[in-house]
Amino acid sequence: MRLPQRRSQQLSQANREVDLNVTKEAYERLKRTLDTLQKVERPKIVQDLSIALTYGDFSENAEYQAAKAALSRIDGRIFGLQERIKHAIIIEEGSENGIIRMGSTVVVSINGKEREYQILGPQEANPLRGKISYKSPLGAALLGHASGDRVEYVNPDGEKLYVEIKNIF
Repeated sequence: MRLPQRRSQQLSQANREVDLNVTKEAYERLKRTLDTLQKVERPKIVQDLSIALTYGDFSENAEYQAAKAALSRIDGRIFGLQERIKHAIIIEEGSENGIIRMGSTVVVSINGKEREYQILGPQEANPLRGKISYKSPLGAALLGHASGDRVEYVNPDGEKLYVEIKNIF
């Protein structure tokens, strides 16, 4: 028999699997989103719920059921954001002693083409905008190396590539 868990227990287990490394900008964005949800969105839904309460019979009151579901969803989002903010690890940007680490921006040469990447956590990764995760094959291969190093990595297609590190900042 499995014992039921509280929502906080479920989320703390989920947080162990989620990477909580974020930049200062992402951290501030999370705080702004939480603030908007708490001060703007939730009061609107509470007002809708209180209006729906005046319509009477709860079992057949579609407005009440919808407002109650919306309040539950927004409370879940608020709780999730509070947990992410509480446990967030802020990444310092730049490199330390010329060595690539999380938060570093690097210029690399791949097959003769120069590209610039910022190495971040998986939550902020966006390869099209030059932001790659430190857990990605390229990001993991670059960590700990210095300018001028030649690094080998296997891309997602299984192809072995060599990357030359041109600059780190």
